[in-house]
Amino acid sequence: MSTFEEIQQREKKVLFQTYARYPLAAVRGKGARLWDSEGREYIDLLSGIAVTSLGHCNEEVTRVMCDQAATLVHVSNLLYQENQVRLAERLLTTNHFDKAFFCTSGAEANETAIKLARRYMQCVRRNGAFEIITFENAFHGRTLGTLAATGQVKLQEGFAPMPEGFRQVPWNDLAALEAAITPQTAAVMIEMVQGESGIRPVTPEFAKGIEAICRKKNVLLIIDEVQAGLCRSGRFWCFQNFDIKPDIISCAKALANGLPIGAVMATDEVAQAFPFGSHGTTFGGGPLLTAVADKVVEIMIRDQLDKRAARLGTAFLARLREVACKHPDKIKEVRGLGLLIGIELTAPGKDVWLKLIEKGFVLNLSHDTVLRLLPPLIIDEADLNAFADALDEVLA
Repeated sequence: MSTFEEIQQREKKVLFQTYARYPLAAVRGKGARLWDSEGREYIDLLSGIAVTSLGHCNEEVTRVMCDQAATLVHVSNLLYQENQVRLAERLLTTNHFDKAFFCTSGAEANETAIKLARRYMQCVRRNGAFEIITFENAFHGRTLGTLAATGQVKLQEGFAPMPEGFRQVPWNDLAALEAAITPQTAAVMIEMVQGESGIRPVTPEFAKGIEAICRKKNVLLIIDEVQAGLCRSGRFWCFQNFDIKPDIISCAKALANGLPIGAVMATDEVAQAFPFGSHGTTFGGGPLLTAVADKVVEIMIRDQLDKRAARLGTAFLARLREVACKHPDKIKEVRGLGLLIGIELTAPGKDVWLKLIEKGFVLNLSHDTVLRLLPPLIIDEADLNAFADALDEVLA
């Protein structure tokens, strides 16, 4: 096996340098553990950015993956596929929606949600509305459409012109949202927890207010559940924490525990906007992907991983806030929901982040100052407490 330095040098020659890599090369994983090319062991508090929620190499998922790979991997979406139907049936038992569409990623799911909202307004209601309102510091993806929906100018730099039909309003400002809605507005699109921006949950008042404004103004409400969905927030879907009912949701990341699949779900009323030929995807919802995703969702429901995330998250947030109280000059705020957790430091945190990696913890540094934690939903509480102890030591 190549050394870490050899892998670094080989990569520089052959790959676009689009990622600021962490100082390790992962070669093996099991549960909440990762091992690097030098044989070092880490507690994985990132889960591939909220993807491997069942941990690495879950045995039940691996068996389904191997069995299906030996049976049928891919056919065209022009053919009926029972695996696809089974997954949709199981997913729809977890929410109030009626129909599902499968694709390959979170960005594609959000593109689909945007297209569905526009087509519903233009072809069902026939009012010509097209504009999508999102929020400052949002992150909805890196395609041109979802980048236009993303409220971060720094991510749009060099990709102008952005597609038209998107507008951002300030976070937590209901008056600004209501003022921004015009007869051209098709939908409001929001993450219940802004993940990439440093784990910023909405308040219950903000969530209920957004829903009320959408109903008053007769526009659609789209919830981006790509990162926060699938049990991570302490409910199966993050919007369920706030007692609201969106018209459309998108999801991806944890749906197949590491295989590329996304989904959009909507009510029957909205889903009628996608008749035959109006939308499609080559790889979305193939037999292998949907068989694995169906097993993942089955395990999440069976093992009540939403309740587990709520319990572990509550205890972990309390422990981290104890650490914050010991270091008020180093930690500005600890915030989160379930096992989406952000620790905002008072100064740029690269040195802290690197020291935590050296101590054996894989985590993210967001916006230079926020330690972002997205551990597997099956992680042991002892591993979370070990991180809190390590953070305390590093800050001391």
